Amino acid sequence: MRAIFVIVHRWFGLATALFLFLTGLTGAVISWDHELDEWLNPQLTTARAAGPARDALALAREVEARYPQVEVTFMELAAEPGHSLAFWVEPRVDPATGRLYEPGFNQVFVDPASGEELGKRQWGAVWPVTRENFVSFLYKLHYSLHLPEMGGTDRWGIWLLGVVAIVWTLDCFVAFLLTLPARRRAAAHAADEALAGDDAVPRARSFWQRWAPAWKVRWAAGSYKLNYDLHRAFGLWTWLLLFIVAFTAFSLNLYREVFFPLMSTVSQVTPTPFDLRQPSPLHRPIAAERGLAEIVELAAAEGQRRGWSEPPGSVFYARHFGVYGVQFFHAGADHGAGGVGHKTLYLDAADGRLLGERLPWQGSAADIFVQAQFPLHSGRILGLPGRILISLMGLVVAMLSVTGVYIWWKKRRARLKAAQRRALGAETGAALG
Repeated sequence: MRAIFVIVHRWFGLATALFLFLTGLTGAVISWDHELDEWLNPQLTTARAAGPARDALALAREVEARYPQVEVTFMELAAEPGHSLAFWVEPRVDPATGRLYEPGFNQVFVDPASGEELGKRQWGAVWPVTRENFVSFLYKLHYSLHLPEMGGTDRWGIWLLGVVAIVWTLDCFVAFLLTLPARRRAAAHAADEALAGDDAVPRARSFWQRWAPAWKVRWAAGSYKLNYDLHRAFGLWTWLLLFIVAFTAFSLNLYREVFFPLMSTVSQVTPTPFDLRQPSPLHRPIAAERGLAEIVELAAAEGQRRGWSEPPGSVFYARHFGVYGVQFFHAGADHGAGGVGHKTLYLDAADGRLLGERLPWQGSAADIFVQAQFPLHSGRILGLPGRILISLMGLVVAMLSVTGVYIWWKKRRARLKAAQRRALGAETGAALG
């Protein structure tokens, strides 16, 4: 059985190594996406004018009037002190072609006091990579590989990395089993000791004594042993975190396709409006009959009715589902929030009726488990310490990928040399015979 596990681990590892190396390195960086983006692009993220902020919804209408080919689909309703307002926009449908316009940008930055446009950019652009889109390039590479639209969908990269995450999750268990002491060797050792007698050799070592070397690194034992120990020991010491990152990567990338249906079969999960509706095709977004301002007003009234102390902090429109979402939080408390996020109300884009809610740490055990997937994956469930830990884990994942390939390469080269020696020995024997 162990030989089978070795083969499974080898091919699982080789199949996923490049993907995990890329996602590990990018994950280490994007744990600090907000901070890095502000540092690289103060011309976009820093407010310039003094004075009271203008109404954010009015600024959104000005953006749409300035660029009629796009619509605002996400915005915060109040800027952080000293920061600009970032309006996320998506292209409308070109009536001449029946496909989405290609405006060349999906974010517009506006000074909240003066209303001046500070700039715009394409978040997640593939090329050219500049300081303005560097962080977002890495972010999108991390979860989608930047694979282009094919067959009417742009989710191929997301699905591919979801499959990689499933393989990685399974391989976590295979790799763990391979670190355990081999039973056959242990049994043979014990039998030898029994034959020799107590006075001849020490008693058989316990399981923990035989497993202990797997947790250690021989730093001065040569390159192969060092890589082998780094691969095995770091995999053991960080196993639980590796499993969490792998599993949550699967649940996030294949949420609708696999994770939610699977969860629904084993536990009681409260579906969101997105789980109850089928998305429209990529180039056929659902036109909203209610505007952003009306939706925010309806949500604010509902929040007051419920006695919520937080005001509406942001609004988004999921236009392939015809669903608005309004999150409740105070200005500046959105990014990097610990826990599992903010209170959210979902409203229908056609008539404004309430479709559902998302309440942090409330619902069934399965609901809370679903809520925790992204905060666990990003480390934000533990706040700043969690983000530091996940950043370090990204480097560990990249290191495990490199050391795994190195171990395979060295073993393969050794096997080839051994085969050549056997072949040479057979030829020599035949010649002498």
